[in-house]
Amino acid sequence: MSVETDFGTERTLEPREFEWLRQYLFERTGIELKPGKEPMVMGRLDRRLRHHGMTTYRDYIQLLVSGDAAENQMAVDLLTTNETYFFREPQHFDFLKKVFETRKTPGQPIRIWSAASSSGEEAYTIAMVADAALPGGQSWEIVGTDISTRVLETARRGMYPIEAAEKIPQVYLRKYCLRGRDDYEGLLGVDGSLREHVTFRETNLTELPTDLGSFDTVFLRNVMIYFGVETKQKLVRQIVGMLRPGGHLMVSHSETLNGMSEGLELVQPSIYRRHDADG
Repeated sequence: MSVETDFGTERTLEPREFEWLRQYLFERTGIELKPGKEPMVMGRLDRRLRHHGMTTYRDYIQLLVSGDAAENQMAVDLLTTNETYFFREPQHFDFLKKVFETRKTPGQPIRIWSAASSSGEEAYTIAMVADAALPGGQSWEIVGTDISTRVLETARRGMYPIEAAEKIPQVYLRKYCLRGRDDYEGLLGVDGSLREHVTFRETNLTELPTDLGSFDTVFLRNVMIYFGVETKQKLVRQIVGMLRPGGHLMVSHSETLNGMSEGLELVQPSIYRRHDADG
């Protein structure tokens, strides 16, 4: 597999180099690159080769092996970044809205985890729904996590191309979003009153920290498709243990928990509920 460079020559990703990168990514993130992903790997790493003036992927691999921390983080960022947008798979947010609306009186603080938050659109979508639907006086927080430091920087800024507004229902857009002006022309900003409920932290889902706490709802969407069976099973077990009794786990409609749903019951497609403590 090869890619044309700016100099009219071609860089070739040899099978053994692709295999090394597959193992490299798996060891750091649990993500399994499937055969056929060579064009994606080259497309994302080629600019790093150009940045360093390298002509072969072997040279770049040697840089990673040397232990360059910044470059290793950059490689992981580039190879793990995935598409996301506001109100993706809206059925989940419709369900969450109904759950919030049944909460008539304030109780313990509600905590929701966006486990693969990428650049933050999912976490801020959850925040919009929570702020609009929860009863007054109810405290709540959203925790967004991702392994990529680059996308987390975008998430913390809470600023996106103005085209992102196309995915946000008008009722939420008017209340929670700002149109950029002057230096921020062409950008959409999430209102600060909403952002104060949302925190982001770097987290590897294969090595979960012990201080994340417990949650009422966990969004684990569009990430398990990149994991092998053992990694999925371990992660789901851990998340079930972090769900409060009666809490919900939401996965993508393209994913399944077949054989991994112990302690959970299916509420509707892609939405699971943790059994109450009394069963």
